[in-house]
Amino acid sequence: MSQTNRRNFLKTSGIIAGTAAATGFVARSAHAEGSDKIKAVLIGCGGRGKGAASDFLQNENTEVIAVADAFEDNAKGAANQFKIAEDKVFWGFDAYRKVLAIAEAQYVIIATPPGFRPIHFKAAIEAGKNVFMEKPCCVDAPGFNMLIEAAKMADAKGLKVGVGLQRHHQQSYINGINEIIDGKYGDILYTRVYWNGGGVWVRGRQPQWTEMEYQMRNWYYFNWLCGDNICEQHVHNIDIGNWVMTVTDPNADMFEKYAHPVEVNAMGGREVRKNNPNFGEIFDHHFCEFTYADGRKMFSQCRHQPNTWNSVSEAAHGTKGYGGVSSRGGGRGPYQQEHTDLIAAIKSGAKYNEAYLGAYSSMTAVIGRMASYSGKTIKWDDAVKNGKADMIYEGHDQLTMQSEAPVKPLDAPTAAGEGYAIAVPGVWMPW
Repeated sequence: MSQTNRRNFLKTSGIIAGTAAATGFVARSAHAEGSDKIKAVLIGCGGRGKGAASDFLQNENTEVIAVADAFEDNAKGAANQFKIAEDKVFWGFDAYRKVLAIAEAQYVIIATPPGFRPIHFKAAIEAGKNVFMEKPCCVDAPGFNMLIEAAKMADAKGLKVGVGLQRHHQQSYINGINEIIDGKYGDILYTRVYWNGGGVWVRGRQPQWTEMEYQMRNWYYFNWLCGDNICEQHVHNIDIGNWVMTVTDPNADMFEKYAHPVEVNAMGGREVRKNNPNFGEIFDHHFCEFTYADGRKMFSQCRHQPNTWNSVSEAAHGTKGYGGVSSRGGGRGPYQQEHTDLIAAIKSGAKYNEAYLGAYSSMTAVIGRMASYSGKTIKWDDAVKNGKADMIYEGHDQLTMQSEAPVKPLDAPTAAGEGYAIAVPGVWMPW
């Protein structure tokens, strides 16, 4: 295929956002194809879960019919917001099984802490449900492998999958990617991606909480639940780097061949957070140099440090110049559009599976963390094959708030105030 024909194919075949979802066509067709109500269940009733459910309900003929969360207060809060019947409100580590058993549910919104994502996604696909799952999609290599297995199962069953990497549905990014395909910057050599900010919420320990409940409530700061901020936030920007490499690689596509690095070296640490045990075990800064199979690079920065330079952005560098990936805007908000596009694919039967790009970009972030924690060069294939599990994959349904937490607090906090063991580059081992 000539470069001109490939560019036309990328812009018209739906590869850019998984289907024709990249344009206003889908927003119109969502209401043109059939009129049956789409009934959804929500797994994970925190702020992001309730936000995703609210965005889903911006589409006509939609309803949230059941909710599930590990915590009773979260589940009941969402039930009150969405007017859910009492017998459709579930809580506990196994609550997701109960909403997936509801036969009339066609659409599952998964927004639990990221460590649970592969478990809940696989269960939803096994139950025959279409899925919208939030990012990141995994926090470790076993989770990535579970995601890919479930993504293939979704294809075999004809199920549709959306992922909360909403820039794929944001007109400014779609336009920018089209311009890169058209050669705006020439042949792409490397990208720079950033999520540098001041940090996020922290939930202090309450005396009535067990260690398990504390970690579940303060989940951002534990790798088995979050994967560090390089996974939880920076995956958005990392995914844009992978997207740019995908549309400029003749051997890549938006599904099983989504572009990803083959190795990474990195550095990072914990400077601002080091004196406070409420910040768990994660770092507060990472820098990664990712290398792709063709030798091209992605340079990645993420930081949670107040009063420093902030940037949430992506840039592409090519043989004709460089500049931002995002371009002119317009169009509907991406948080609503991603649900509109998924609903349209469900109604039309078009191929739609963002689980692959979600899995590959999430695993890209994971290997970045592995390299940052260890100080070693990490190869993709080694990480996927040998990377250790952070999440609890066996017996997770039997967990309770009285169960032993997988990350143990130190018996005696360190002189610096650390309450948990912190990865030390050169000492921490990736497998």
